[in-house]
Amino acid sequence: MEITEQREQRILEAKRPIGIGIVINAFLAILKFAAGILGHSYALIADATESASDVLTSSAVFLSIGYGAKPADENHPYGHGKAEPLAGALVSFALFTAAFWIAKESLHLIQTPHPLPAPFTLVVLAVVLAVKEVLFRFVKKTGDHVGSTAVKADAVHQRSDVFVSGAAFIGISIALIGGKGYENADDWAALVASVVIVYGAYGLLSSSISELLDKALPDALRIQICELACEVPEVSGTHKCLVRKVGLDLLVEMDVLVDGAMTVTHSHEIAHAVQAHIQLKMPEVARVLVHIEPKLAHK
Repeated sequence: MEITEQREQRILEAKRPIGIGIVINAFLAILKFAAGILGHSYALIADATESASDVLTSSAVFLSIGYGAKPADENHPYGHGKAEPLAGALVSFALFTAAFWIAKESLHLIQTPHPLPAPFTLVVLAVVLAVKEVLFRFVKKTGDHVGSTAVKADAVHQRSDVFVSGAAFIGISIALIGGKGYENADDWAALVASVVIVYGAYGLLSSSISELLDKALPDALRIQICELACEVPEVSGTHKCLVRKVGLDLLVEMDVLVDGAMTVTHSHEIAHAVQAHIQLKMPEVARVLVHIEPKLAHK
């Protein structure tokens, strides 16, 4: 399979779970909002708000993957991949906003008398929890496989919804078991869930900023690339190797050591062979800039 075909396949693989999540979250938002209104549960309404925000942020992530996959052009010589961590940062801000709103309304409702939530809301939440956990695992697995910060960000958002739903389930259960006097248990649950959302949003924002600032990637990745370069005939070793992540792609800059008596033409051919071999073994590497150095200079 050609490298360009492999890249297109990874892009489609990254977008698939996001599109599925948008449809599922739209349905769940409507279901939870209706159940929350009819069942007198603010925790469920807060949960519906979280699912609605999932629809908006997942849509932004979906668009960022498509935009970030655009090839390099005159104005963007390194491609458009930074759109992905930027989308991740926007998702984190959306999570912060949702958490603040949920916390604010929870504190208000804790002080406001209201009826006990209806028992059927627990059934709704049980279904929601199962669906959201499966969706989270699906999105996270894809994000880890394709190495997309934006997809991983969407997975974090899905997991925050699981926490909100789980807190709502516990809160409503306490309210129903405790009876009169425990009506605001699900409001407290929504307040606790908002804290969990803030924690997840902070982690997501941190990882997005790290990618935007080209934070060094794990040493294991750099070592793997150097080992691949050394598999090319007449390569004596490597010196400097820098790797940065741009969207779904990795950009590599490395020094390759060859025989100092080698002609410029032959060393140029080896540089291209190194580039081709690394990209063949690691399709996520979009570009390899090879600097040839004579072996004698590094005795």
